[in-house]
Amino acid sequence: MNRFLLTSAFLLVAVPAAFAVEQAPPGWPQLPPKAPVSAVKLVEPHLHVNRAGKGAPRIALTFDACMGKTDPRILSTLIEQRIPATIFVTARWLRTNPDALAAFLAHPDLFELENHGQNHIPAVDIPTKVYGIAAAGSPQAVAQEVKGGADAMLAAGIPQPRWFRGATAKYSLSAIAEIRGMGYRIAGYSVNGDSGSLLPAKLVEKQYASARDGDVIISHINQPTHAAGEGVAASILALKAKGVQFVRLQDIPEQGDDDTTN
Repeated sequence: MNRFLLTSAFLLVAVPAAFAVEQAPPGWPQLPPKAPVSAVKLVEPHLHVNRAGKGAPRIALTFDACMGKTDPRILSTLIEQRIPATIFVTARWLRTNPDALAAFLAHPDLFELENHGQNHIPAVDIPTKVYGIAAAGSPQAVAQEVKGGADAMLAAGIPQPRWFRGATAKYSLSAIAEIRGMGYRIAGYSVNGDSGSLLPAKLVEKQYASARDGDVIISHINQPTHAAGEGVAASILALKAKGVQFVRLQDIPEQGDDDTTN
């Protein structure tokens, strides 16, 4: 009898989920309710600048300065090689990097500074997590993330930003509409240069080498101890040697999907 009960219990456990009954048998402990399936649809918009067509390919370099420090390998390469780029800064980064900010502001012909938010919170207006980071969670919190970032920029002497890129570069469609209503274009990308500054240098170089005319590359300039920064600096030099025409987002017409730019 005991053997029969053990065998029956095993069979009940082993039944595939598709055939399992919803209600526990009489006398069994009640099963916890199923977690609701998230209805949050997140998008990761693409962005391209207008292609050059004939002649040198046109590529936009964009860098996120999320928090922490500044990678001198990347910053010095951009300045010494006279490479224009668009830098997305958070209020958190601005508080701890006055010297790097001064370098950006000293070269307005090279650097376009844009809004990466106040506290580096994903611009999603429904409670959820993105890569383990709690999202803003409400329209009011999304608005504060955007406005707080812009206010910090203006206080630091940076001109009014026109572009916004949220933490993780993922958004809910309703948050995109809200941010657009605040007067911003939303900066997607077409080539992920460093995967959050987590790639080894050689893989970063491979990602950059894949860029084509009209691509927008995203990388990070706030991780000076990561190997990715070495790859970014080397890749910038390699693209320049190929004759690439580097542009900032403010310099050239662009096209983004998910209603992010037009």
